[in-house]
Amino acid sequence: MVATSNYEIIVKRHRKQHYFTYFNRKSGFFARVEEKGYPEAFWSKDGPELLDISITNWCDKECSICYRNSSKKGEHIDLHDYEFLIEQAEEIGVLQVALGGGNPNQHPDFVKILEITREKYGIVPSYTTNGKGLTKKVLEASGKYCGAVAVSAYAPYDEMKTALETLNKFHIKTNVHFVLSSESIETAMKWLKNLPRFLKDINAVIFLNYKPVGKYKNRNLLLSRSQALESFFSLISNEKFPFKIGFDSCCISGLVTHLNVNPSFYEACEAGRFSAFISEEMKMYPCSFMIELAEGIDLGSYKIIDIWQKGEMFNQIRENLKKNDCSSNCHYFSNCLGGCPSFKEINLCNIIRSGVNS
Repeated sequence: MVATSNYEIIVKRHRKQHYFTYFNRKSGFFARVEEKGYPEAFWSKDGPELLDISITNWCDKECSICYRNSSKKGEHIDLHDYEFLIEQAEEIGVLQVALGGGNPNQHPDFVKILEITREKYGIVPSYTTNGKGLTKKVLEASGKYCGAVAVSAYAPYDEMKTALETLNKFHIKTNVHFVLSSESIETAMKWLKNLPRFLKDINAVIFLNYKPVGKYKNRNLLLSRSQALESFFSLISNEKFPFKIGFDSCCISGLVTHLNVNPSFYEACEAGRFSAFISEEMKMYPCSFMIELAEGIDLGSYKIIDIWQKGEMFNQIRENLKKNDCSSNCHYFSNCLGGCPSFKEINLCNIIRSGVNS
């Protein structure tokens, strides 16, 4: 792998896999471009492009729907352990880290974590907050070091609204993370049809497909059970908004069938292909939602790159994505890769093919 950069632009050539990555650390623009005559890379053998790192499982909101079971008893990652991870991340060419929790900005060393990540190792941090703990020091550091800050949207939304207003005052690029379920989709459509004031100054709304994990495993909340799913995608397709609209890759099986978008803008599940998750316990997984499915691989015993290249869990998820059940009879497969390989029930393709709710 060869990397060149000036202050903001990073260009990396992955010689053995015949593709380039382009990343603008200021704007967040990212592109993966294969060399002429070569296929698109299925996964990065050089290492992940992005690491999702839980720096704490502490949270005083203790929401009933938290997929991480975060609480006031949650533990923080040690600052030295975090730097141990980021040093490895820099060595293997990680471009960005998404800091999560718990509520990451309430980690006692949060400002130092942002500073180390960006200033010492040149990696762009972002984080998702529940809206609490946005002190002046946290906000100033966020503006200086972060690519963006995301605020989780949970009813009654008061703290979200206050957080959005505060982040806007500090001129911080801000996104809203909205979990789409059969219950919340009506609220999402209401907001999109009649834009509330608190959404008008944000950068993007990112919709996340509900997964039945953590504290509140309720399969009645699966997005595929919503009668409004088709109307929601139609609204997204036909309306214009003053902010960007995005989706997590867990929505891919719905996006490829409902949205008329150039396939080059789609990204199927990146878990174990271009991204990985590390818990506050220093254990590595392909995806944060797999934490209930398997024991993570201990980073006290193995390096990030060794787990990435040789870890059984990582190789298995790649094989599952390559050889999905629908690979032989669905023309969307090359873009969708069969949707989520770990939680089949969240996929939206069955409802689309049958035309009825499951």
